[in-house]
Amino acid sequence: MSASPDTPASKPSTPKDASSERRPHGSWRWFVVGLVILGLAGLVGVAGRFPEINGHYGVWSILPPFVAIVLAFWTREVVSALFVGIAVGGVVAGELNIVQEFLIPAIGTQDFALILLVYLWALGGLIGLWTRTGGALRFAEWASGLVVRGPRTAKLFAWVMGLVFHQGGTISTVLTGATVRPISDEHGVSHEELSYMVDSTASPAATLIPFNVWPIFVGGLVAGTIPMFETSQDGIAFFFSALPYNFYAILAIFITLLFALEKLPWVPGKQMRAAMKRSRETGELDREGANPLASDDLTEMKVPDDYRPGLFDFFGPIGTLLGVAIIPYLFTYFYLGMRDDPTLLIAEAFVLAVLLGIGIAMAKGMKLQDAIDGFVDGCRGVTIGAIILALAVTLKEVADAVGTAEYVVMLTADILSPIFLPSLLMALCLIIAFSTGTSWGTYAVVFPVAMPLAWAVQPDPFFIALCFAAVVGGSVFGDQCSPISDTTILSSLATGCDLMDHVYTQIPLALLAGGGAALLYILLAAFMV
Repeated sequence: MSASPDTPASKPSTPKDASSERRPHGSWRWFVVGLVILGLAGLVGVAGRFPEINGHYGVWSILPPFVAIVLAFWTREVVSALFVGIAVGGVVAGELNIVQEFLIPAIGTQDFALILLVYLWALGGLIGLWTRTGGALRFAEWASGLVVRGPRTAKLFAWVMGLVFHQGGTISTVLTGATVRPISDEHGVSHEELSYMVDSTASPAATLIPFNVWPIFVGGLVAGTIPMFETSQDGIAFFFSALPYNFYAILAIFITLLFALEKLPWVPGKQMRAAMKRSRETGELDREGANPLASDDLTEMKVPDDYRPGLFDFFGPIGTLLGVAIIPYLFTYFYLGMRDDPTLLIAEAFVLAVLLGIGIAMAKGMKLQDAIDGFVDGCRGVTIGAIILALAVTLKEVADAVGTAEYVVMLTADILSPIFLPSLLMALCLIIAFSTGTSWGTYAVVFPVAMPLAWAVQPDPFFIALCFAAVVGGSVFGDQCSPISDTTILSSLATGCDLMDHVYTQIPLALLAGGGAALLYILLAAFMV
């Protein structure tokens, strides 16, 4: 008999169902893929590179991300799928030496260095350190005693933490996942459920509670595009005024709340329903055959016998992390008036949190070697995430090189119906962000085109707000669903979920929010016209 909605799941000794989902086999598939790549390479060798037109290669421009995404869904094996997508991009761009042209430049960028330092080493190291100090587990026990009574309240706690840690998509996934996973694991919440909760309250919350760098980035992109946006300050102010029309973010957060409370009339997605049933009835947090991104190094407790875990082991590093990241930002943005360039010390905050965590452990009597061992174990536990992120960053570079976004924009630029334009812009951003794995990259491509287009169709502030918000929400929609997005990867990493299990179970719920948002845009645009 299944557990009640808010009762911790039992963990019977019955074996997992061997008939559950299995990873598809068939090396012949990869053989066919290899033949296709060799055929394309041969074509390039004979006829030269594909013809380039206005910064893209026509329909060939969508081939690299398309191949990577299709293979990721088809095989549930992301590393090889990403590498094949990169290889295809090298063929299309006429750059067969993909190591020299794409891999090394992408991995050597400052953006990837920041990801490696902050979201992998610091995140993994901090979580690994908590396996030695027991800080996260102690916090889980404390929080459980206050508010968490079972799977439902554990998910509600995750929802609240997602809104609290709203500074940015990747930051939110890391902080929320690291904070709530011990609690959710303790109360039998499946990793598919938790990864959806973390991902769906990350970027959507960052765009809806925009006390972060998102308005500044977008404001700079739209400055000068239409008469309403003469300066970046105009764009920033408009970002805030358009918040009520960011329907995807609003619906995503609301649906996630209903999902947490288990008040949705029907949970879309057969696999999510199966994950909920499995965790409640058997206590198994992952499906049979899953490959979670986080290893046991991130979850197995190895607290020394003579060490007494305390809440300060958790709140000290977390408080430092939030304080260093948020306080300087709020001070420079509101008090000093540095609206265009507020101080945001994200990398510094993560590094200081790890150092303070080690310092607290040593001050309480832990040996330095034990603390360092925990840090190293944590870093080792996120190695697979580092590999996937490196390849995802490289594929984004490939997509830029072959003009994927430019080609998709060109295909849809002639659709000028005022009634359907906001929803079409949302769909365009969904496709680009899903294909490239980046919402900010989508903003950079679409906003300079979308705003003049919207102004030419209907120079009305309300209509511009609808189109503006559709681009903001649609980009987050596509980014959230994409298996090559850093937030998708990090949500799986922070919660210990199989990446493709997270993607498959999240998409139906995200589509529910996206479909509702598109319908609202059509209705409001029709009412205006």
